[in-house]
Amino acid sequence: MVESHVSASRTTPHRLPVRRLVAASAGNALEWFDWTIYATFSIYFASAFFPGDLATINTFATYALAFFFRPLGGMLIGRLADVRGRKPAMIFTIVLMAGGSIMIGVLPTFEQVGWLAPILLLLARIAQGLSLGGEVSNASAYLGEIAPPARRGRYSSFFYISTGSAVLLASLLGFALARGLSEAQLYDWGWRLPFLLGGVLGLVALWLRRTLAETEQFEENKATARRVHRPLLTTLSKHPKAVGHLVGFTMLSTLCYYTFFSALTPFAVNSRGADDVDVFLALSIATALFVALQYPMGALADRLGRKPQLLVWSAAMAVLIVPLSTLVGPGFGGLLVVFCIGLALYTAMTSIAPAVMSELFPTSVRALGIGAWYNLTVALFGGTAPLVITALSDAGAGVAFFWYVAVASAVAFLVILRLPETRGCELR
Repeated sequence: MVESHVSASRTTPHRLPVRRLVAASAGNALEWFDWTIYATFSIYFASAFFPGDLATINTFATYALAFFFRPLGGMLIGRLADVRGRKPAMIFTIVLMAGGSIMIGVLPTFEQVGWLAPILLLLARIAQGLSLGGEVSNASAYLGEIAPPARRGRYSSFFYISTGSAVLLASLLGFALARGLSEAQLYDWGWRLPFLLGGVLGLVALWLRRTLAETEQFEENKATARRVHRPLLTTLSKHPKAVGHLVGFTMLSTLCYYTFFSALTPFAVNSRGADDVDVFLALSIATALFVALQYPMGALADRLGRKPQLLVWSAAMAVLIVPLSTLVGPGFGGLLVVFCIGLALYTAMTSIAPAVMSELFPTSVRALGIGAWYNLTVALFGGTAPLVITALSDAGAGVAFFWYVAVASAVAFLVILRLPETRGCELR
């Protein structure tokens, strides 16, 4: 939600609060590293927790189920952030995520403890689902609230700079382990290393986040937030357009994220015969490009507006995703083209995602509004993406998944056409 257009001068020198941005973004990077390595390394540990030919399907079913705890985390931790502060909420999410990562790294296998192994895996993933549900909304709200109105796109870009850096680290780690360890070592114990590393990095993130100061927006509106009764219902009754817009563009955004960063890796290796080293290397290069484009795209949105970028992104995905899918297979060149084009286009959205979402809701329900509806959409469309593409591939209809993404792109394009332009506006 916005109040008025800000005519702030774009010629005034401005210094980015780098330490503050890094402190907020470092925790977010850890969250996404821990979340991503599950999908990235699933091809190695699936048989450790599930028996039989359906091990991969069951592993992705666990992945998908954990997503449905993200809306709950978004609501509970988002409400905590709206009434108690962004800082305590963001510290709590780090503890949950890092704890879940360490738990997965030391879990016994199905061969050792039977069905207790997948149950414990699910509990660890539930903790991480709750954590990430709260992290996305609170980090987005925090970055949106500390930014000057004319530079909110630039500040917002740090969210996916940190996210992309974390995913790049996960991809490079996969590449290094695939090159440095034998296949037997990866399946036996190598897959545990990234989860243990994620737990250790949690200590670093906690140390950085303890220095964060609360936002002025929160301090000015915390009394109003505490007077809001039935806050989730309030987002629907008083801000229905905001909810509709958020769900519409998040549907495509989450499909893009989990298609390129999660689903394509096992799909390329298991269904199209690609070499895992080639996949990890192509994804690593494309992710570096993804990170590099965040700030320039955020700055472009501060100059030209949010809608033009979002319309180009959704239209291009509708047209290109199916042709790109034909290049997924053996050979490094085709994989590099797919990942680079897909992730470069995606930066039009990711660079300004926290800004767009923060501008939809007032401060009193911002973290909860983003947390609940964003994460519900992610659970429905993103969390199921690896499971859907795997199931369709096993049925010999893998290309149908990419038509599914194309249809979602067309729907998102129509939703974005109705989205109000909020560039340079004050948050309420």
